[in-house]
Amino acid sequence: MTQHTSSNIQMPRVDDRPVWDVVFAVYGYPALLLAHRLKVFALLEDNPRTLTEICDALNIKPRPAEAILTVATALGFLSLQQERYALTAVAEEYLLQKSPNYFGFLWDLMIDNYQVCSFTSLEKSILTDSPQTYGGGDIYQSHEEQVELLHRFTSGMHSMSMASALVWPGVLDFSRHRMMLDIGGSSGAHSIGAALRLPNLQAIVLDFPQVCEVAEGYIVEYNLQERIKTCGVNIWSDHWPSADLHFFSNMYHDWPPEKCHFLTAKSFRYLESGGRIVIHEMLCNDDKTGPFAPAAFGMMMMGWTEGKQYSGLELSTMLKEIGFEDIQIHKASGYYSIVTGRKP
Repeated sequence: MTQHTSSNIQMPRVDDRPVWDVVFAVYGYPALLLAHRLKVFALLEDNPRTLTEICDALNIKPRPAEAILTVATALGFLSLQQERYALTAVAEEYLLQKSPNYFGFLWDLMIDNYQVCSFTSLEKSILTDSPQTYGGGDIYQSHEEQVELLHRFTSGMHSMSMASALVWPGVLDFSRHRMMLDIGGSSGAHSIGAALRLPNLQAIVLDFPQVCEVAEGYIVEYNLQERIKTCGVNIWSDHWPSADLHFFSNMYHDWPPEKCHFLTAKSFRYLESGGRIVIHEMLCNDDKTGPFAPAAFGMMMMGWTEGKQYSGLELSTMLKEIGFEDIQIHKASGYYSIVTGRKP
């Protein structure tokens, strides 16, 4: 043990907020999941309420209610004025089920699989280099086998996708493209967003047949069934339909580099000449120094998949190696960016 004396004790060079932030994140952010599970945001949809009114409605005591509400207010999901809690624009946009950008299904997925982000589970993921979701099994195989899991997972993917799906189609001029192949498209959110922004675009959602059945329900909700079709296939082994725009969102981060390389090569093979590939991901810095959001997403992938978060350099290099040209990286919505290239 190091011996400390009064002569060698000095003031810290920096304050201790970063180490406290780790502790506070562990306890603070779950308060939002609890508020969601207790339906706090739905309760406040029509009218602001006092602490007492919220306690009565939720049948919980003031101390725990105040603990949750204080965190939700501190993080910008609620406001407090004249002793009444009200929803902020963020909560109205993403945490009310009536909103087309409702994020709650992804939070439900996190709650249902909360054991995956436990210290024990993440430690096992790190030490074994294997995902721990659904007891360490293949999440996609699990979804094929269990319809309810598939529905909940696809709803979660839709939750996390709709807001960004409306943004990336405006980042570049995609107006010349006529047919988009949404590869591993899950709920079809990005096909929906692209169709809403690009009136001349048709789209095909490519995913497992069971997933396509769920996607068709979302497509009908937006009355886009004449412009968006589904195609139930195994994307790894089956033929891909003809298209001049290939789109991948949150797909590459599910897989190790060799499998991403395979998908890129298959895209190049099936894409029409002059067509464009778009990879929609949260990108790490090229030197892997951050930013925090994609770095943390990478830890999430440790628990859920065999993949990782890539940098723009890694993805653009992969595209170049396969033969794509005019490779570009653009910021999109929130933490997301797109990496894109054109087939000669």
